[in-house]
Amino acid sequence: MEILVTGSRGFVGRNLIAHLKQRGYSDILEYDIDTDPRLLDGYTRRCGFVFHLAGIQRPQNPDEFMAGNMGFTQTLIESLQKHGSKAPVLVSSSIQAELDNPYGQSKKAGEDCILAHAEKSGAAVYVYRLPNVFGKWGRPNYNSAVATFCHNIARDLPITVNDPEAVISLVYIDDVCVQFIRALEQNANRIGQYCMVEPVYTVKLGRIAQLLESFRESRGNLLIPDFADEFTKKLYSTYLSYLPEDAFSYPLKMHSDHSGSFTEFLRSNSNGQVSVNISKPGITKGNHWHHSKNEKFLVVSGQGVIRLRAPGLEKTIEYHVSGGNLQAVDIPPGYTHSIENTGDCDMVTVMWANECFDPANPDTNALEV
Repeated sequence: MEILVTGSRGFVGRNLIAHLKQRGYSDILEYDIDTDPRLLDGYTRRCGFVFHLAGIQRPQNPDEFMAGNMGFTQTLIESLQKHGSKAPVLVSSSIQAELDNPYGQSKKAGEDCILAHAEKSGAAVYVYRLPNVFGKWGRPNYNSAVATFCHNIARDLPITVNDPEAVISLVYIDDVCVQFIRALEQNANRIGQYCMVEPVYTVKLGRIAQLLESFRESRGNLLIPDFADEFTKKLYSTYLSYLPEDAFSYPLKMHSDHSGSFTEFLRSNSNGQVSVNISKPGITKGNHWHHSKNEKFLVVSGQGVIRLRAPGLEKTIEYHVSGGNLQAVDIPPGYTHSIENTGDCDMVTVMWANECFDPANPDTNALEV
């Protein structure tokens, strides 16, 4: 089956085509604003399904809304009807179709055109009234406030939040694509004559700005977001996709001395911290124990020995570790422990602790193993 996608290089179209190809749909007819209009006739004659995503959001003149959102829809429908096509048509409309403004009126007119086509041709149609859509590949200052915020904050540019308490509804681009493909596969999430994308996130504008600012600051404080919250997880993925290409990397603070170095990598308010420890040959680090803090050590390069002993007991436990045989070693509370580099090159250890280091309450008690 050949699939026609209008607005193929737009925000939704680009993402949808990527999802379609990953699902094995390879016969995709791409149509965008600069496509030769003469191709539309052949596309509508051949296609077995239509994703109609083309539209205008921010024209120079409000009169262009109707021409861009309803006018081309009419052209598309007339071309399908010319060939007697019964190809199902999915149209991406907007919740603003319920509002009396030029954009909403144009989207409602496009919906009516699609629904009339269904009545006349018997073709299945899927009308999705989408709220704000966010995710990778959106255009700042065009597709959504989230795209603009992400673009600006990632570049240390100011953003404007007129009303932090204003509530907006959002859907994530990957969720949109999954639901659209469900319609292609005759499993649409339909309520009445309209179709739904779930989940819908209802969030205050000020909260979105606050989260995005925290993502930028995380490179300094190393705090990772709360990924247990689905919206936060998706917003963070979106933010990263707007980073300038020369700003993917960022420096970490390395604490170095004659014995090697210690560098914190990630921190989490609920899941502790991850650090990288480099030990020079012959160096032993540690020789302390914790009341409650627990750790995991993973030597990823070099070789060494991890020793543990319960205070007051003479028995020492040893684990010989190396980068050639990866194994994680738990460091339980109540055991004094050390790690010695027994090789002839630097030993690199990834260390996780269940809590972030707090200088005011380090829970670190010196004691030789």
